[in-house]
Amino acid sequence: MARPLFGGALSAAIPPSAQDISELREIPDNQEVFAHRDTDQSIIVEILEYQSHVDNEDAAKYHFEDVAGSNKASEPGTSEVRSIQFVPKTELSLGQCTSAWLLTGAQLVSKFNEEAKNTVNIHMCLFRLPQFSTDILVTFNDPVIINPLSSSNGSDGDANLASEPWTVQDFQCVLQSLQLLDPGVFG
Repeated sequence: MARPLFGGALSAAIPPSAQDISELREIPDNQEVFAHRDTDQSIIVEILEYQSHVDNEDAAKYHFEDVAGSNKASEPGTSEVRSIQFVPKTELSLGQCTSAWLLTGAQLVSKFNEEAKNTVNIHMCLFRLPQFSTDILVTFNDPVIINPLSSSNGSDGDANLASEPWTVQDFQCVLQSLQLLDPGVFG
């Protein structure tokens, strides 16, 4: 079922086990952030300024590197792009995008400025909407190796999660269901 985003201007099928992080802390107006209730996985939908100086797959890499900088994962060896693929419009509901690019990579990320770094698989899809001077970035953060010293390490030994972790298929469902309902959101 589609969940309204940005006051109903967009919608997407966010997994049912998602918690809206704006209910817990302040989130920038250009972001919708959802976290899995039982894992450190998250899905972030961002409305960003269109980056006209980079084309297509280079734009996806640009945004990945920007996220790496925010994650303090821009040092050599702390992030890598594994693949960038064109996403055919026939696989999307967001008909207004001129192109979409799916990037898969990994970053070494610490939580709350801790020293301990976790390996996080990053799946991101960049939807390009130059007619609205907008890039929409949807990111799935999927921690795969948790440092024993990280606050993300569930040291209680409870390996039985109340709900299943999200999969790449769940993320693809978000991407395929993303719709623009009110272009006025872009200003």
